[in-house]
Amino acid sequence: MMAAPDKFSFPPRRRAERLSVAVVSELVELIVTGQLAENELLPPEGPLSEHFGVSRTVIRESVKRLEEKGLLIVTQGRGTQVARSGSWNMLDPLVLSALIDNDESLGILDELTIVRGNLESAMAGAMAARRTEEELTRIEHALQVMRETRHESDSFRQADVVFHLTVMELSRNHLAENIAKRLYLHALESTRFHGMGYENAFQSTLDEHSAVVDAIARQDVAAAEQSMRHHIVTSWQRRRFEPARRQQPES
Repeated sequence: MMAAPDKFSFPPRRRAERLSVAVVSELVELIVTGQLAENELLPPEGPLSEHFGVSRTVIRESVKRLEEKGLLIVTQGRGTQVARSGSWNMLDPLVLSALIDNDESLGILDELTIVRGNLESAMAGAMAARRTEEELTRIEHALQVMRETRHESDSFRQADVVFHLTVMELSRNHLAENIAKRLYLHALESTRFHGMGYENAFQSTLDEHSAVVDAIARQDVAAAEQSMRHHIVTSWQRRRFEPARRQQPES
């Protein structure tokens, strides 16, 4: 039997691959922000190569990756076209992060809240329907940690995240868990998602989480769904700030 090597050695990354990552990242941002509009044709390889200071090989690799993310459509004889936003893979980490980071209107976070609220309410209901005593103990413990850290902002936020991830896991709905977790964890990286502080934030958050746990304990599916959806939507509405409106030029 061969002995395992002390240290695994990754093959060296090609320079073209590193350059492609940078080009892809910039093109994603240009598309997400509308600087490259939907249905617009991408410039030819030559001008793109000159603009980014990379070879045509790097441009071709970058276009291929954007096509895989649903942002570009390559058509024989027509060229490369920016796809409609409905075709983008918005669960792709790079695309989702760019959408959230450039969300000046907060529209994408509003939509994310609705989708997340529906998914997590369904998972809370699923947990209520078939939770075991051991699983109930786990979610009660997650709530108790929130209570114990309510005077420590960072610890409380972390405990809040653990509570939601625990409900997702114990729902046993792996598809919903995967989608909701991606949306939630990426949103947490945005200061816009955390929003403004508001009066009695800790207590109202605890009260709403307690309502979820109480419904799960009673195995009341409808109440668990309603409580979770209410918490996610209303807590976002409380901390959501009104985006600054751009001043109109004087006529």
